[in-house]
Amino acid sequence: MSSTVRLRLCLMMFLQFFIWGGWFVTLGSYLAANLHASGVQTGAAYSTQSWGAIIAPFIVGLIADRYVNAERLLGALHLAGGLLMYALFSARDFGAFYPYVLAYMILYMPTLALVNAISFRQMTEPARHFSGVRVWGTIGWIVAGLVISYLAWDSRAGISQGMLRNTFLMCSLASFALGLYSFTLPRTPPQPRSAGPLRLSQLLGFDALVLLRQRNFAVFFVASILICIPLAFYYQNANQFLTEIHVANATGKQTIGQMSEVLFMLAIPLFLRTFGMKTTLLVGMLAWACRYLLFAFGNAGALAFMLIVGIALHGVCYDFFFVSGQIYTDSKAGAQHKAAAQGLITLATYGLGMLIGFSAAGLIDDRYAVAGAHDWRSIWLYPAAFAAVIFVLFAMTFRNEKVAYDGSAVDSAAAPER
Repeated sequence: MSSTVRLRLCLMMFLQFFIWGGWFVTLGSYLAANLHASGVQTGAAYSTQSWGAIIAPFIVGLIADRYVNAERLLGALHLAGGLLMYALFSARDFGAFYPYVLAYMILYMPTLALVNAISFRQMTEPARHFSGVRVWGTIGWIVAGLVISYLAWDSRAGISQGMLRNTFLMCSLASFALGLYSFTLPRTPPQPRSAGPLRLSQLLGFDALVLLRQRNFAVFFVASILICIPLAFYYQNANQFLTEIHVANATGKQTIGQMSEVLFMLAIPLFLRTFGMKTTLLVGMLAWACRYLLFAFGNAGALAFMLIVGIALHGVCYDFFFVSGQIYTDSKAGAQHKAAAQGLITLATYGLGMLIGFSAAGLIDDRYAVAGAHDWRSIWLYPAAFAAVIFVLFAMTFRNEKVAYDGSAVDSAAAPER
């Protein structure tokens, strides 16, 4: 891969995640303060991500994989997304806002697979080169958060004046830019079609259900769905929580989580090699419980450091469970089911698991809402307790495995210590 192509892919990733991070983080704060949305309505708005994840395989599988160049479809989806983002900027009540955000996420979620596909097709050694390109997506998310805080859109005064609406205008412009830029990306035509009709089970990754016959993978699969329930609380509530308790530059501070994500991702290979898959996954689960306890008992004053530590734990929470889980899934799937297995896990986590989580978070938020404020300690104790229960059950039922250097998972009882 030439340096020019690498630079073009890095810019694509930067814009892709700048757009997502530029509005999704502050969505809860905007809906509550400016559209006067209830917790259930906010949960419904965040759940559009899950519906997008469920529908995405149909768009990618039926169109990009069979008929249209990936870069052209990426461009078309982002141009349409730019129009929908402007509609979100213009919406003045939740009833008008919700259909647009649902339509937008149905179009946006497939682009996550498209940018990966475009990148992989240009790389001779994806395992070696992809992380260096993908990290620019994380940088894009960080920059979006810093811009919002630098411009004070997420300050209490800014929120009261409705300045968070500008996040949708900013992301609309970025989406138009990426849409046009996508048509200049390297050609990524559909792969040669296999003989025979495309089955629905192939699109949804259901061919990989055969892996559930393996007890250990079945335990991991169920745990992946369940741990996404407390994960949804973070995405939906964290920014609103921080702004409500008067934490300055809340969105900028939340980018500490993405910064730690980059650092802890580098530690995954060493951790897997040293401690095995079970311990790595358990550390990720335990970090979720710890971060919510820190949120429950921290404050914007003397205990503000607890909030910062809780945010910084995002790297452990996400990388040690989700990234390690993707590695584990790949090692268990084998050549025949690799793509299907990753699709099935994505559908189960970002689709089913987070759909349940956003709904639960909305109901609990409303239960502890009083006069426009929230009893955040009580709210955060729910996902903390749920994550702790999942941690205990997983520790009791999952057998330790190490990922061998050839990519396969090896039972630790039979694997030599390294």
